[in-house]
Amino acid sequence: MRRERWGVFLDRDGTLVPDVGYPVRPEQLRFYRNTGRGLRRLTEAGAVLLVVSNQSAVARGLLSERGLRRLDRHLRNLAAGEGARIRRGYYCPHHPDFTGPCPCRKPEPGLIRKGLEDFRLSPSRCFLVGDTVADLEAARRAGVTPVLVLTGHGRAARKEAEERGLAEAVVRDMAAAAEWILSRRG
Repeated sequence: MRRERWGVFLDRDGTLVPDVGYPVRPEQLRFYRNTGRGLRRLTEAGAVLLVVSNQSAVARGLLSERGLRRLDRHLRNLAAGEGARIRRGYYCPHHPDFTGPCPCRKPEPGLIRKGLEDFRLSPSRCFLVGDTVADLEAARRAGVTPVLVLTGHGRAARKEAEERGLAEAVVRDMAAAAEWILSRRG
């Protein structure tokens, strides 16, 4: 019997890599210490890994679309070097102050819904790991299970996330997120 596909959506800045503001060079992206281990465990378990990230540096004129693709390629190469596979990155290049509102900028669920559609994933079989309230809200709106990591902005977001019941779990880092997700997968 063939097992149904499942996925994990991943915020980039503050979740996988330290948030350095508006990175424009690949070398500015480096994994947190336990990120590679967590991504490898999820890859080995069969998860479809997809990055979903607001990248307003494009709208602000700090980064080109080509530069964004270069950063995405570097991130996926970092994952591959750790034995993990990020299948695709979905990025919102907009910012309401520069381009107006859009359905893909988190907390809107557009990026997640696109990934669900592209990879034929059921929301009930997916998770999102992020470090902000906007990440968790996007997950809830898309019907995927939200997990808050305490890296990046996670410690600051924790109180609001808990008060609003936005996170199914609050965990230390990506490795802990992977273990929590795998414990729920059975």
